[in-house]
Parts: sequence; structure tokens; C-alpha cells
Amino acid sequence: MLSRRRFLTRSLQGASLLTLSSVVPQFIARTARAAEAGKDNILVVVEMNGGNDGLNTVIPYADDLYPKYRSSLLQTKDQVVKINDHIGLNSGMRGFDRLLQRGELAVVQGVGYPNPERSHFESMDTWQSADPRGKTTTGWIGRGANELQGATGGVPIMHVGPSRLPLALQGATGGAISVNENMPYRLELGGGDPNRQKARRKLLEDLARPGKDDDASLTNFVYRREVQTLTTLDRLQEVLKGTNTGQFAGFGPDGRPYGPDALPRKLQLIAQLIQKGFGTRVFYVMRGGFDTHSDQAGQHRNLLGEVADGITTFFETLRQTGHDKRVRLMTFSEFGRRVQENASKGTDHGAASCLFVAGPGVKGGAVGEHPSLSDLDSGDLKFHTDFRRVYATLLDGWLGCDSRAVLGGEYEHIDALKG
Repeated sequence: MLSRRRFLTRSLQGASLLTLSSVVPQFIARTARAAEAGKDNILVVVEMNGGNDGLNTVIPYADDLYPKYRSSLLQTKDQVVKINDHIGLNSGMRGFDRLLQRGELAVVQGVGYPNPERSHFESMDTWQSADPRGKTTTGWIGRGANELQGATGGVPIMHVGPSRLPLALQGATGGAISVNENMPYRLELGGGDPNRQKARRKLLEDLARPGKDDDASLTNFVYRREVQTLTTLDRLQEVLKGTNTGQFAGFGPDGRPYGPDALPRKLQLIAQLIQKGFGTRVFYVMRGGFDTHSDQAGQHRNLLGEVADGITTFFETLRQTGHDKRVRLMTFSEFGRRVQENASKGTDHGAASCLFVAGPGVKGGAVGEHPSLSDLDSGDLKFHTDFRRVYATLLDGWLGCDSRAVLGGEYEHIDALKG
């Protein structure tokens, strides 16, 4: 027979926040009100889903081979946002100008892993589990949740988006929540089975009632991460009532305003949660659309513009209250694209790509050399920076987690963080 503690632990696994109506148990409300804002470092992860074309994101405009491979997708030295005398960003990323000028944007080149997969699902699983062997079923962020837990209250990990909890965040029992920024919020227990939901909620209400067997061990248990998802319901609802992400005004490179599902709005929600002291240590958000097999030029430029504008505005918002110093942000995509553009004026699945690390305290500029266009791997850019080096750098150097325990090995840090 399961103990109450074991049953509650199992009941909460996989719970996520969706919309709010039911009564929150009193001990949960008390715990939420007792939580205080902290000053811990925060990491924001932006997933660029679909396989971002790294060669037309960080462009080797001075390389004579570049126009040979990219005749219709070509961006010249007069179009790119120059990083140095050799490389520049896609013209859609003009919004990164301010971060570049302040030295707060690290451009990490040639990122990948050995024997890369060109399947969206398998490669994304590799990045999110941090295991190219495909044997790990938990996420690299989820595995670090134990060390992310602080005395600030809240939950250590939050996913903002309408999809289910990403693999990267799984493995953190009670330590990760998923919220849909376009809906009110409630806790859904037991998936779609109403009987399981009813049984689990009754258990929580029973636990909330003071009884003869209540003691310090139960109180301590309440504070543990098995119920962290629940302890923040009241507080999250209050914080969200005060957000004004719907007022965000921004326009993409094509001149059209960003819609309600655009990345800038999601990042503004995260910025306001940080400013209001919600206590979460890692935020995760996704922007899709990077699977650009045809007519790539315009759509890719607009997508990159949304990423650059969203990230820059995010840090500008945080700068107003000084919280930007607490935050680092990284982007990633599951793979890059082939070097040679295809007949449909697009690009097909490739291997190595680039990513960005942003925020005060970042060593701005290029990190590593751009992969050679004269030494390809079956038509792909060769990687020279294992993505787990980026993870290790941020885990050890920013979040204060033991990267060896999380990643299952030791990886040399990249030169992207000051100090």
C-alpha cells in the first residue's frame, strides 16, 4: 500500500498549469504567501524549432565561397549586421545592434555534436537530453532542478507556451511547470481522466486539513519540490493579473506588428515574472517555423528579426529595474541546414549551426571560428564546439550547478562569460 507521501509524489508527476478555478488548499496558499523574492541568477532558454539555418544567421560575408553556395539567399557585406571583418548577422537581426554595441551578445559558432542526426525529433531529443547516444529519458535542465531549488519559493523551472513540457525540463519531479500565456491558469491533475483528477484533488484537500498526525515532517514535506507546482498557484495568478504583455508594441522586419503568439510577447511575460520576484531560476520558451525548405529568404529574415527584437526588448525591460544583471539567455536549434541551397530557394536539413548567449557579463562578439566552407562534411558545416560545452558553461558558471552530475561527464567551458 502506498504511503500518502509516495502517492502525492506520483500524483504530481507531469502536472502542469493550464487555466484557474478550483479551491487551493490552505497550506498551499500559506506557503505561497511566505515565499520571498530572491536574487539568484536566472537562465532563459529560447528554442528555435525546425532547424535554423546557421549559415544565413551568422554569415561569412568575406568568404568568396559563400555566394557560390547561396546565390538566391545571398546577403552582402552591405546588408549584414557586422560583427567583425569576416562575419555578420542576417539583416533581419538589426535589433541586436544595441546588445552588440554593449558587448552583451556572444555569437557561438560551429556548434553541434558527433555523428549528427538530421531528423527533427531525434536531434531535438539529443539537444534536450544532452545525450547523443539516445539512452537518457530526462532533460538536462530537469536533472539540474535539485540544485536550482532555493529559499525564494516558486518553482525552479517554468515553460511558457501552449505545448506540453519539453524533454529538456523533464525529470524534475514537482520542480517544473508549463504555462500557456494565452489562457487563465489552473492546475490540471490526472490528465483527462476525471476520476483520477477527483481522487488526487481530494487527497490534496485531505492533506490541507489539520489533523492529529500533522507534524513538522509533513510541513517540511509540503515545502519540498513534490508540491512546488501547487505552492505557487496563488502567487502566479496574482503576478499574471499585473502583467501587460498584451500592450507590447513591436514590428517585425516586414513592417507588420508582432502577434499575440510571437516570441517578444512571451519574453515580456518572462521579464515581468522576473521583475515581480516570482523565484523561478530557468525559463524555457520556443519559437517554431525554422524548417525553411523553400522560399527561405523572407520568412527566415522575419523569424530572425523576431528573435533579435524579442531578446533585445526583453533585456531593455529588465534594465529598467536592474534585473538584467541577474539574467543570461541562450538560444539553440536542433541542427543547421545544408551549405548548398536547394532548387526551391530554401535549404535542407544539415548539421552544425550557431547559437547566441546574451546578457550583461557575457563576453560579446564571436566565440570560435566560423566553420570552413572549403572543408565540408558531406555537404554540411563541420562542428568544432560540442553543445554540451555551452551547457556546462552555463550550469557551472551561471546557475551554480554541477555540470558533471547533470551531463554525465566533464566538458570544457566555452569562453563566453566574464569572470
